[in-house]
Amino acid sequence: MPAAITTHSLTKRYGDLTALENFDLEVAQGSIFGLLGPNGAGKTTLIRVLTTLMRQTSGEAFIEGLDTRSNGREIRRLIGVVSQENSLDRYLTARENLELHARLHGMESRHYRKRIDELLELMGLAARQNDFPDTYSGGMQRRLVVTRALLHEPRVLFLDEPTTGLDPQSRRAVWDYIKSIAGSMTIFLTTHYLEEAEQLCNRIAIADHGRLIALGSTQELKDRLTGGTFYLIEFGEDAERYGAILRAMACVREIEVDGRTVCVGLNSWECLSEVVTALNGAPVRRIALRERTLEDVFISLTGEKVRE
Repeated sequence: MPAAITTHSLTKRYGDLTALENFDLEVAQGSIFGLLGPNGAGKTTLIRVLTTLMRQTSGEAFIEGLDTRSNGREIRRLIGVVSQENSLDRYLTARENLELHARLHGMESRHYRKRIDELLELMGLAARQNDFPDTYSGGMQRRLVVTRALLHEPRVLFLDEPTTGLDPQSRRAVWDYIKSIAGSMTIFLTTHYLEEAEQLCNRIAIADHGRLIALGSTQELKDRLTGGTFYLIEFGEDAERYGAILRAMACVREIEVDGRTVCVGLNSWECLSEVVTALNGAPVRRIALRERTLEDVFISLTGEKVRE
């Protein structure tokens, strides 16, 4: 059984700009795979190549063994795509947009009508299905785009920032559905909600400047972080003055102050006693070990925080 997605030395250039460079990737069938990276990392370019919307400059890309350069029509039949752009037809109602998509994919009316009903109900759009997309909020339009991508039950689903603009309840509805279909299709997603990637994805790749710089499970990526122990210290008042005290200590490797809380990175756990001594008399409410997160990995590898 071929991998769902494979790339070999995939490269895409726009004149002097290299958007992807020697990108090697393999995504197992039935998995949820996350691609993370700062703006300009090449995430959207990679999805455009994989979904046959763009040809690479060099290298190879395959979807379930089909070459993206010579099997575009076959590939488009078996994939679903949620892009960052709103591609809804403004002159069709929400339901008509879905019916058109179903017919373009050769679905029978008795099948797609029932599936449209189910998905509209799931996404909270049933009551507005006969309205035009321009009358929807941005979040509702996003839910409709996701609904359309799921309609024909694709074997590989590409989601480029699928929950951008959604309220927490709508975002949860989308991800609950994705989790429910995990295993029945391969899901390739980009997201700046790192907690979502951490909870959903079997494997995660991190890209920067068009290059793949890390690949593995969440735990494997966290294990790449070496040295240091992090603690959260909560104070009974604004913590800025106490942050200044900690910054001056030799055993403190990094520090971040947020209101009444300080996140402090120490050279080792033995340094904690020195910190406690330095804060003698301060209104310390709580000290807790802070587990390393996927965002720590992201910042360590790219030098940037994920945009909000």
